Amino acid sequence: MHCVGMCGPFVLGQVMADAGRRGAGGYGEWRRLAGAALVPYHLGRLTTYTGLGTMAGGATALFASTAAFAWLSGCLLIAGAALMLAQAFGLALGAAAPQAGLVQHLAAPLTSSRHPAARYGLGVVLGFLPCGLIYGALGAAAGTGSMLHGTLGMAAFSLGTTPALVAVGWGGVLLRRRWQGTARWMAAPLLILTALLMLALASQRF
Repeated sequence: MHCVGMCGPFVLGQVMADAGRRGAGGYGEWRRLAGAALVPYHLGRLTTYTGLGTMAGGATALFASTAAFAWLSGCLLIAGAALMLAQAFGLALGAAAPQAGLVQHLAAPLTSSRHPAARYGLGVVLGFLPCGLIYGALGAAAGTGSMLHGTLGMAAFSLGTTPALVAVGWGGVLLRRRWQGTARWMAAPLLILTALLMLALASQRF
């Protein structure tokens, strides 16, 4: 639900650009739905998130055989849970973070292109957009102490955030507005539940 408000505008921008550049006769219902799915864009996001998960899990894997790893892993899970809670209460880092400007600068030339390669590149770049939800997921990925598990964890995160964004592409502005209203009462409890699960995992490490 959070992703609808955070990344929904990028999805809508691409979908509306496609619709505006096609003639009415060449933009049938099937092509509209297929185009609104934005598969290259989501594959780009998947690439970035899994790459980050690999690095996070790989970095902590160096300490997996040490006596201090249980404490390191637990602390990372707590940090991730804290970021999830901060996101739930609207306190997490967002577009105001320093690196957001660089990400948007890199993304700007890609938004004007409809080529699949450009859409894929846009997904890769926007995967680095500052977001407390991503930071929390990375904390969990790092807490696994495994490159494989970190990769799979962030792949699951990417796939889990995709359906809502595809729905925004299909439903357009109206659906995004409705989902934003739903997110006010639905997203926060889900984030809090996720944070509690991460804290439970952290307690096992300690």
